[in-house]
Amino acid sequence: MEQEQKLKTGTTTIGIICPDGVVLGCDSRATVGNMIITKDITKIEQISDTMAVTIAGSVSDIQLLVKLIKAELKLKEIRTGKRPSVKAAANLLGNLVYSAIRQPFFPGVAHFLLGGSDEIGFHLYDIFPDGSVTEINDYVCSGSGSVFEYGVMEAEYIKDMPVLKARELAQKSVNVALQRDSASGNSIRIVTITDKGVKTESVRRVSYELK
Repeated sequence: MEQEQKLKTGTTTIGIICPDGVVLGCDSRATVGNMIITKDITKIEQISDTMAVTIAGSVSDIQLLVKLIKAELKLKEIRTGKRPSVKAAANLLGNLVYSAIRQPFFPGVAHFLLGGSDEIGFHLYDIFPDGSVTEINDYVCSGSGSVFEYGVMEAEYIKDMPVLKARELAQKSVNVALQRDSASGNSIRIVTITDKGVKTESVRRVSYELK
């Protein structure tokens, strides 16, 4: 199977770090070439009680890596008697992604944004498809729709904005990408990670006029 014929998420995802939490957002479309296979794929996965990841890339690779990171985090918690830090989770996932792309025949292609909370505070990491791990101190976008998201974020992002405002901006950024990127579409999913835990909500595509 040629790479371009794999089931892909297409994807528009975003992560914003705030003083009082982390906001993750995404669309819900999966494609094979020019065909829309599903309009309701989950592109944000909760991997622990306090952490979640956005996903972009080949679906089969992503599903396997998500299962592995969930298992690794649970095992680490059992062995140490405490929850892993967000940094430890990001490094574990980065190692898994790095190993996946070194496969001899069908290298994996997966891009994750990992947000979460621990004893230190709230954190956001970009785990790139090459396995590199970068901590983000403002916002990051990924996927085919990211170029449109970055245009909105560059114009409207304010440092240290609260989760409530960041949630609105994430929804707006994803929605703008949905209107211009054919590989992204359908509904918008927003996840917030705060002191109250991980909360998920879905919203319908709406229209925004940029000011």
